[in-house]
Amino acid sequence: MSSIAPIRDPKNDHLLSPENAALIIIDYQPIQVSSIKSMDQTHLVEQIVRLAKTAKVYNIPVIVSTVNVQTGRNKDTIAPLKEVLADTVSYDRTSINAWEDKEFYEAVKATGRKKLIMAALWTEACLTFPALDALKEGFEVYPVVDAVGGTSSEAHTIALRRIEQAGSQLISVNQLLCELQRDWNREETVPGFFEVLFKDGKII
Repeated sequence: MSSIAPIRDPKNDHLLSPENAALIIIDYQPIQVSSIKSMDQTHLVEQIVRLAKTAKVYNIPVIVSTVNVQTGRNKDTIAPLKEVLADTVSYDRTSINAWEDKEFYEAVKATGRKKLIMAALWTEACLTFPALDALKEGFEVYPVVDAVGGTSSEAHTIALRRIEQAGSQLISVNQLLCELQRDWNREETVPGFFEVLFKDGKII
């Protein structure tokens, strides 16, 4: 027996929904990934790929940014992530804080979404700085804690504490997945949900 209630307005829901959120992915590049010490690097890559696939399942706008690719100082987005986001525009910049890059900033605003799901490397810089700026401008920020990393466990932990104290709402990949799905009657996304949730028959 089930109780069927009207689906809440997805654009104005206080929870994350496919209609009110955008995903921001910043600096998942080889140098940054190889410098992560706060979690296993292979697991980090698996998690950011799962996050990107989640956005695709629920048709959430994705903004991707890299740093110093055009200057030749850095390489582009890692291949597993780029494969998932093959049709997504990437904004290259020189600023450490992506929020200070005009093209990136305008792309975020153009989504029309006030809830920003954020993942970036490193936690202590390229996640913290735009998160603080976005909060200051009235956006809601949701850092995905198990898809981000820092140059040390201490740097990662303190950075998350700083942005949480500033008003961000920490979230995990699986929590996000469940929050977006919310009801099994949304049958069109159920196959994608389970594809992201399970790997080789096991929950990630």
